[in-house]
Amino acid sequence: MTTARAPRLEKITPANLEAALALRVRAEQEFAVDPVAHSLAEAYVRPGKAWPRVIVDDGRVVGFVMAFLDFDWHDDGTDIRSGLWRLTIAADEQGKGYGRFAVNAVAEELRRRGTRTLHVTWHPGEHGPENFYLTLGFEKTDERVNEEHVGVLRLQEHPQGRGELRERPLPARR
Repeated sequence: MTTARAPRLEKITPANLEAALALRVRAEQEFAVDPVAHSLAEAYVRPGKAWPRVIVDDGRVVGFVMAFLDFDWHDDGTDIRSGLWRLTIAADEQGKGYGRFAVNAVAEELRRRGTRTLHVTWHPGEHGPENFYLTLGFEKTDERVNEEHVGVLRLQEHPQGRGELRERPLPARR
């Protein structure tokens, strides 16, 4: 991160909406990330299930994150999950720790709500986020949703309170 101040999450407001809508990832990553406008539309039609926030550092909107809360995964009441729905870090702000911060913040919010696992999906591919999630401790499952891989982070393995995710080396490829 670029400043001595800590980044923070803020609710979407009229004051930060345009900056949120202007966020763009690198061109080669666009296949894996929906535009923020699409995410906000999803949040609008799923009140209480979506938790959208902008990532702000030193007064600048540097990213967007949206969690999903108590989502009926199979639409039949048998599997209720919470997790990371969307993560967008501006192209020129990547590699500065904002993605890690956002995942930590979502994990903390889910812990606060009593959730024990954090789920995420990602598009496979050379420029996709798989390595990012795996280094944060997510485990790739055999499950797929719309051709996306599903990962899970077990929150009970981390300390209560403000425990941060521990970076793990990637497993050796076989």
